[in-house]
Amino acid sequence: MNYSQQHSSEQESVIFNKKIPVKEYCDVLVVGGGPAGVIAAVSAAREGSRTVLAERFGSLGGMMTAGHVDPILGAVSGGTMADEFISRMRTVDGDIPPHVTRNGEEIAVDRETARLTMSSMLREAGVTVLLTAAFVDVIGENGSVSGCIFSSQDGLFAVKAGTTVDCTGAGCVAAAAGADYGLGIMDLTSSEKYKPSDDTTGSLQPMTIEFTVANVDESIGITAWGGTDPVKLPAGEFAGTEYRELCKLKNREGELPKNVSIVRLHRTTHPGERSVNATQANGFDPLNPSSLGLAEAELREQTAMCVSFLRKYVPGFENCILKTSADTVGIRESRRIRGLETVVDSDVETGRERSDAVVHRAWFLIDIHNPKGGGQAEGHSKQAVPYDIPYGAMVPAGTKGLLVAGRCISGTHRAHASYRVMKVCMALGEAAGIAAAISSGTDRTPSLISPDEIRKVLISRGVGL
Repeated sequence: MNYSQQHSSEQESVIFNKKIPVKEYCDVLVVGGGPAGVIAAVSAAREGSRTVLAERFGSLGGMMTAGHVDPILGAVSGGTMADEFISRMRTVDGDIPPHVTRNGEEIAVDRETARLTMSSMLREAGVTVLLTAAFVDVIGENGSVSGCIFSSQDGLFAVKAGTTVDCTGAGCVAAAAGADYGLGIMDLTSSEKYKPSDDTTGSLQPMTIEFTVANVDESIGITAWGGTDPVKLPAGEFAGTEYRELCKLKNREGELPKNVSIVRLHRTTHPGERSVNATQANGFDPLNPSSLGLAEAELREQTAMCVSFLRKYVPGFENCILKTSADTVGIRESRRIRGLETVVDSDVETGRERSDAVVHRAWFLIDIHNPKGGGQAEGHSKQAVPYDIPYGAMVPAGTKGLLVAGRCISGTHRAHASYRVMKVCMALGEAAGIAAAISSGTDRTPSLISPDEIRKVLISRGVGL
């Protein structure tokens, strides 16, 4: 009997006790270098705060770059740093007009341009960037956070901070600090508390790997933004057939993966390419490393099936090749941290305006990719009305020295399906950076910061509130 067989049935704990060096002291620590985190760090630094950004990967951008999420979706009021970021990308790529669909404006992203733009903004703002710095734990106890411990190729190290902003997407810092959270359909507005034993992964939106195909014939190659897009095939065996119906047919016949009933095709910044959003891994746990390993293996196989489908059945894609794909599994949904305020279904459905809003006129469809199968959980994505996001949704209840920004803010399962997109997450990052700077600069924990203080700075920057 080998070692693993001898011990596989055991449940034991390892007590770990080690002196860890403090490598950085800062006013604001931002954990996570995706769109929300980069904007949060630049936003805080522009307010004069000594700011450190820690990112687990070896490059910046998170889901926008390593995750290959393209295009940028969602909308907020004008004048945010999201507008600045997109404008700066266009100075490199040229003035590429957005593609307007039922999804709203689709802003194509070149991953290398995005990385360059993020690095430039951080450098200009004076942010200290730590790469290959994976979050391990918080410093502090009883919900009070005074910094974080990270793992690097040089071992463990600590960063101490006046205020920490969790932009990990999964709310890793907040969870480690003891904040309550929900997964899937669990209702954050109730007094119920999440327990690790709760079986909620079956209600989470599926994971994906997005990819790009090249060698598309632009004279005939289509785009398709979703399962309700009525675009028709212009030629070939299925000429005149709606593309979405072809996808459903080939799904039933087994030439597309079991849960892939639509292969979305978006334009990129380069002619002859399409960014493809199609693969779905359902029922996997985004917080479990072995589950993620299984999900990636399945998604890579699905990618090959989708490329084969395009070559075989879609005019203009006969000679397409898989050019590039995500470096990491794309997670649509994991923890939602319980905050002082919660964005609820009715806010998104009716367009609620709020006097304490730090993100104004947030908008995207209520886009719930089916946790149980292909397509959408509600038949198709539902319309939303531009709504406000309050500051309290970014303040984890029962904590001190901590904010969250990005998709892990406090909201319901359906509301999250709207605000989880990148333009909204960047606006949340900007507001969180300002709040963190005020908190650290005045030695007040984030729950004691008035939304009016944040709004005053946003307005001074030209943000429409």
